[in-house]
Amino acid sequence: MRLEDTDEIRRLALFRDCGDDTFDTLIRAGFLQRFPPGVVLIHENDPADFLYIVVEGMVEMFATQAGRETTIGFIEPIGTFILAAVLKDQVYLQSARTLEKSRVLMIPAENVRAAMRDDTAFMNAIVTELATCYRSVVKDLKCQKLRTGTERLANWLLRADRADGASGTVELRVGKRVLASRLGMTPENLSRAFATLGAYGVEVDGPTIHLRDVDDLTKFAKPSPLIDDYST
Repeated sequence: MRLEDTDEIRRLALFRDCGDDTFDTLIRAGFLQRFPPGVVLIHENDPADFLYIVVEGMVEMFATQAGRETTIGFIEPIGTFILAAVLKDQVYLQSARTLEKSRVLMIPAENVRAAMRDDTAFMNAIVTELATCYRSVVKDLKCQKLRTGTERLANWLLRADRADGASGTVELRVGKRVLASRLGMTPENLSRAFATLGAYGVEVDGPTIHLRDVDDLTKFAKPSPLIDDYST
């Protein structure tokens, strides 16, 4: 593993305050591997053997049932999955696959559990990480239940624009079908939602989305920090 990768992982909230010995032991036990796009890294209902850390690329979390599939979220650098299953030593509730060429660090689950038992700072960081994930799930649930599909898309565009520096241009890194699934919509409903948002300055040019009137779009979207601010 490159030194800069190790340093960036060390800065993760999960590892920031743990002891040097704890961190070194976890890193030495890990496997850093490269994967092309479209590789399924884990399958739901499989035992949780590793904690995964996305060092480069993008990973899609998804689930299937009765022939249907839905996208649950995206993991980007430097991000972890799937901590709860590792700690409980139970099966994965989600599957994961690479959307781009990715580098992923895999730390054996037993080493993570041992570090939690031995290092109080690491245990506290795990509690905080799980609490943050829980609050994110509640916000996603509120977004799904309290907003129309068009409102969900509008708020997603505003968040993506802020993450890209508020340039008024959003570059889609995933296909529109995957985005629709993430927003709880069909591809057809996503197309209709984009058409509706055209009245609020949203222009679609392939994977490039232009936000010509962010103020007008914001008035329509009505963003709320209790739903859209994932830092709280």
